[in-house]
Amino acid sequence: MAVSIDSDICTGCGTCVDSCPLELIEMCDAIATLNDPDSCIECGSCVDACAFSAITEP
Repeated sequence: MAVSIDSDICTGCGTCVDSCPLELIEMCDAIATLNDPDSCIECGSCVDACAFSAITEP
């Protein structure tokens, strides 16, 4: 199961995009979006990078 991105909390800063080693997060309408949830390895890099706690692990 992939990480979850709360679009109500996401500020669109983009730090999670840069932190994902598999490049699975992209910005869509200024909100982070996981573009291939099945490929997410739940490494936690994006969770750690998000200063606003908009991304959570399952």
